[in-house]
Amino acid sequence: MLTVATWNVLHRVHADNWPEEQSKASWPAEPERTARVAARLTGRTEDVVAAQEVSGDLLAAVRRAHPAGTLHAFPLPRVPRPHDGVAVLADPREHLVILARGETRQVVAEAFPEDPGKGLLAVAVAKTLVVCTHVSSGERRTGQIARLRQLVDDWVGPAVLLGDFNADRHVLTDALDADYAVSDLRPGALPTRPRTTGTKSQYIDHVVVHGAALGGASVEDAGGLSDHNLVRAAVL
Repeated sequence: MLTVATWNVLHRVHADNWPEEQSKASWPAEPERTARVAARLTGRTEDVVAAQEVSGDLLAAVRRAHPAGTLHAFPLPRVPRPHDGVAVLADPREHLVILARGETRQVVAEAFPEDPGKGLLAVAVAKTLVVCTHVSSGERRTGQIARLRQLVDDWVGPAVLLGDFNADRHVLTDALDADYAVSDLRPGALPTRPRTTGTKSQYIDHVVVHGAALGGASVEDAGGLSDHNLVRAAVL
């Protein structure tokens, strides 16, 4: 069994640039939030933790708190810039990150050609391919899901996709085939991306497996540290 978790930790520049989509009322000042998110990530007990929207400041904090663990990070080519020109981060680069236990090796890391702010980071954990991904919304999603499927098809062994897919479970299952299993949360589970306005799905973060079975998946409250909650599951 492999225990996994995925969390979009919210890049602070995105939060400041798009305030109409999210409320910052409960978020502390960024240095404090960075320290608390780093502690939350490095204190996890899962075998693998995937994180999206990791700023350079947060990555540095995670490295300091996780010196003995295995960490893989991929900086996406698009660097978020504040619309008001006010810098809140020393290093505004945005990363996909995987924290893991045991022996690992990076397989591939790339941005999606349709969106330089989205991409994938794939790591081998023993014989299992673990992919941290952030997928675009709308029509750009089609090619990105196809790339993820190609990556899994080329891998000999089980695969686990972890990330923010910007789509609900039904959209994702329609884009995949019967060989994939997508985390199915119990009725009444916390939203993975809570919203107070708009009609977009509130369940867009998923654990997807191929060549394996999914155990119980659940959502953990982020406590106001991000606009996303954390999803965890067991892979059998």
